[in-house]
Amino acid sequence: MAVTGFILVAFVIGHMLGNLHVFEGAERLNTYAVFLRTVGGPVLSREQALWIARIVLLASVVLHIVAAYQLTRRDLAGRPVPYARHRVVQATYASRTMRWGGVIILLFVIYHILDLTTGTVHPDFQPGNVYANVVSGFQVWYVSAFYIAAMVALGFHLYHGTWSMFHTLGINNAKYNRFFRWLSIIVAIVVAAGNISIPLAVLAGVVK
Repeated sequence: MAVTGFILVAFVIGHMLGNLHVFEGAERLNTYAVFLRTVGGPVLSREQALWIARIVLLASVVLHIVAAYQLTRRDLAGRPVPYARHRVVQATYASRTMRWGGVIILLFVIYHILDLTTGTVHPDFQPGNVYANVVSGFQVWYVSAFYIAAMVALGFHLYHGTWSMFHTLGINNAKYNRFFRWLSIIVAIVVAAGNISIPLAVLAGVVK
């Protein structure tokens, strides 16, 4: 869970930074998209590095889901008889919603790929024109609303997931708990806010 989580956290940070090129205009974002397909050349052929990254990400997602399922089963098996009266003493909202947040994020990722990668559910999809696809996609208010809701869920998931990742990997200790707690908060807020800024900018006409 922690190792695959580390890979996925690194990806969402890099993906968010790449997405922000949309504020630099169509040429900059589309050039970045071409770079992702040609990186590694001439050693690697076109899109080879991209497909390697996709395979690693897909494997990480699958293993992350399997680990989540296994941990959930162990958690439930640890208390076969439920509490007579359930009271939340220490768990945060983020930790209590990790499972549902994960489901929302998974559904969003599937839709996001069908929308902006394959264009399957995007009526105005233009192959190769990432900027136009982003703008035309987010001009539909309910698409933007779904994206924003998914980013809020991602923010909560990132916060607890990053914090737990440091614990599981043994990177933090009592002396640096405060630092890693704030690092987890910053990662969650920056990624969620950075991604949310894009549909808001499109809806506001700042990006068009």
